[in-house]
Amino acid sequence: MRSTQDASRRKAFRELTRPVRGALRLATVLQAVAAVMVLIPFAAVYELAERSMRGSPGNGVWVIVGVAGGAAVAYFLLGGAAVTVSHGADADLSLTLRRRVAAHLRRVPLGWFTAGTSGSVQGALQDDLDEMHYAVAHARLDLVSALVTPLAALVWLFTVSWQLTLVTLIPVAVFVAARRTVMARAGGGSTEVAEAMRAVHASVVEFVQGISVVKMYGRARRAHHRFTDAVDGYHRTFTALNAPVLRLISLSTAVVAPVAVLTVVVVGGTALVATDVITPVKVLPFVLLGLALTAPIQAFGQAGSSLRAAEAAAGRVRDLLATPELAEPAAPREPSGPRVEFDHVTFAHTPGRPVLSEVDAVLEPGTLTALVGPSGAGKSTMAGLVARFFDADSGAVRIGGVDVREIASDVLYRHVGFVFQDAPLLRTTVEDNIRLGRPGASAEEVRAAARAANVEDVLTALPRGLESVVGEDANLSGGEAQRVAIARLLLADPPVLVLDEATAYADPDSEAAVQDALSRLSSGRTVLVVAHRLATVVGADQILVLDGGRITDRGRHDELLARDGTYRRLWRAQGHQENHEVAR
Repeated sequence: MRSTQDASRRKAFRELTRPVRGALRLATVLQAVAAVMVLIPFAAVYELAERSMRGSPGNGVWVIVGVAGGAAVAYFLLGGAAVTVSHGADADLSLTLRRRVAAHLRRVPLGWFTAGTSGSVQGALQDDLDEMHYAVAHARLDLVSALVTPLAALVWLFTVSWQLTLVTLIPVAVFVAARRTVMARAGGGSTEVAEAMRAVHASVVEFVQGISVVKMYGRARRAHHRFTDAVDGYHRTFTALNAPVLRLISLSTAVVAPVAVLTVVVVGGTALVATDVITPVKVLPFVLLGLALTAPIQAFGQAGSSLRAAEAAAGRVRDLLATPELAEPAAPREPSGPRVEFDHVTFAHTPGRPVLSEVDAVLEPGTLTALVGPSGAGKSTMAGLVARFFDADSGAVRIGGVDVREIASDVLYRHVGFVFQDAPLLRTTVEDNIRLGRPGASAEEVRAAARAANVEDVLTALPRGLESVVGEDANLSGGEAQRVAIARLLLADPPVLVLDEATAYADPDSEAAVQDALSRLSSGRTVLVVAHRLATVVGADQILVLDGGRITDRGRHDELLARDGTYRRLWRAQGHQENHEVAR
């Protein structure tokens, strides 16, 4: 299962990086050549030393120096070019993926955005792309250097002295053997460690959730002891199971440390010189380059870990891009009026568990229909179907006699406007936020919409008036933000309006202003209101009572109150009496 998941993530990484694959290959070749160039100055030092030991430097000294200098310059130029190309590829990839995600999110159903998905979107656009940065811009180059330089050095050192080469490889052999043992032992006892960690979590939850009761009855010390005992138990379990593995990891790391490798080279070289196997000058390249055989080991670990993290991030970006899109009609139709119909509508967020079942309703033009019912009855879902937040599994939702699935999205959203419990505003000027309803509106039309929404006075009092930026010098309350959203809808002038408890988050001081603005917005439109407070919809032309995903009753307030049904029970539960007078 794990290997399948890893393979899927690697595939996702390859697919996402395909547009910059050519640039990455070029960067790889440049870095590989640079990795060989870096060895030439060391070889030149050995050649000069050997000539000096023979007492005949010869006329080629300056040629050797020139080659070494040229190789050093080539190393810096090629390495710099490789980094430049890979960073350019990373920038292009980030821009391409951000554009792909943004374009894709424009085509997914609006209901997807109401399911707490902001975290995954932010993660994909920022965190996951940042996670992929090192893998694209650096990891490939680091891996090439870590592979090519030691192999090239090994080949050259083998021509100098195969005996000392084998001695120099002893730390590498010990490291590999130790790591194989670590991998074989890794994961052992994971069940015991997990159980101990669960005990810690349980004690933390118990202590935090019950802190008031614990302190009230003087049991804080006892609860604290339970927590510390659980932590100590986890420490003992983790240490007992992992101490041997940690010792092996420490050993394997120590044997490839520079001082350890240098010690092996010096001791081994001295022994070979003492036995006349090699001459003293042949030890020099091993002292200079012996570390090149082991130093990249750490780079392998870091680059490998970063690649795995990048592959996981690529998998998440791919999953986001795989979010089903809203199907656009092949032959779009225009609604012929604001009449809304629900025709035997059934819908389920999860297959087999319908939220709405066989819902039938008609919303006549110019009327206000209220949706009421207990929590979880499907009110917001039913309202969302009008704006095509979701598509019905069976049946149809029609506007002006046309199935909403046959209406192009841009046309649908010109016909349907909605006000949610909260009113999200963009981080731009207040004027631009209102003008979203009709981008071509004049400044006077924007002000007129703000005036009709009872928010003009609030906005003109801001430091820069309507030019103030939301979140900077325009810090609006919930009720004020709601009225800005209403002004936006007034400017858009949609014939069908969906209100999902629009005053739920309004502060008491501005609730009346919001209600007044909503009254102006609703005038002459087909309005569907999701209501939790029944007193706000007693004047509705039609009240639909939802319970268990079905419409169990419908009528006006007085008619429903006269029946002994769900509406009457909800009315009583909210502290009202049957003869309670409410202004309409």
